[in-house]
Amino acid sequence: MPQSKVIILTDPVSVLSVQRNGVSLYPIQGEYSRDKLMLQRIRSYITFLETRLQQLSQKPRDVIHYIFTDSDIAVVDDLGHVFRDHPNFHLALTFRNNKAQPLNSGFIAVKGTQEAMLRAKLFLQEVLKVYSTKYRNASRMLGDQLALAWVVMSKPHFDARRFSKALAFSEDIGGTSVLFLPCSLYNWTPPEGAGQFHGLPLDVKVMKIYNRSIPV
Repeated sequence: MPQSKVIILTDPVSVLSVQRNGVSLYPIQGEYSRDKLMLQRIRSYITFLETRLQQLSQKPRDVIHYIFTDSDIAVVDDLGHVFRDHPNFHLALTFRNNKAQPLNSGFIAVKGTQEAMLRAKLFLQEVLKVYSTKYRNASRMLGDQLALAWVVMSKPHFDARRFSKALAFSEDIGGTSVLFLPCSLYNWTPPEGAGQFHGLPLDVKVMKIYNRSIPV
C-alpha cells in the first residue's frame, strides 16, 4: 500500500519525536502500566475505531482501511491485496497451528467501511470483556491472544481444525465476518538463535523483527 500512513497510538504523557512524512501520533487516555498494557491496547483499538466511525459518518465516502500491528512488525510487501481479494470481511486475524494459542493479536486488519468498523469494534469489545473476566491474571502478556481464541472457538459451529492448514478462510463470528490469515505469511516469527531466516517463506508479507540479531 504505497499511499499508506503510520499512526502511532500512544500514551498522552509519552514523549516521542516523529520527524517522518506519513507518520503521526494519536494520543489516547488510558492505563498504560505494565500489568495493564495489553488490556489498554485493545481499549485503544476500540477508541480509535469509535473516533473513525464518527469521522466517517460526516464524510461517508472517505473510506480508509486500517491495520493494527505490534511495534516490532515489519511489513515487507504490499498488503492492499488483502482488502481487494477479500471484499466482504469486517476484521482479519492471523492464525497458527498451535492448540494453546492459535490466534495472534499482533496483526489485526479492519476494512474501512462503516459496517466493518462497527462490527470490528463490537468484536473487540467482546474480546475485551472476556480478557477482563476470564484472563485477568494473564494481563501482562498472552491474555489478549487467549481471549481472542475463546471468542472465536466458543462458537459452536467453528471448526478449529482449519488452523492446521496455512490457508486463508472466513467465518461469521457473532455477526462479524472474520478473515483468518496464516501467520506464516502475515505474521511470520523467526526462530530464536542462529539462522533466524531459516524457513523464511519466500512470499512472506509481514514478519516480526523483535530479535536483536536480525538486521533492520
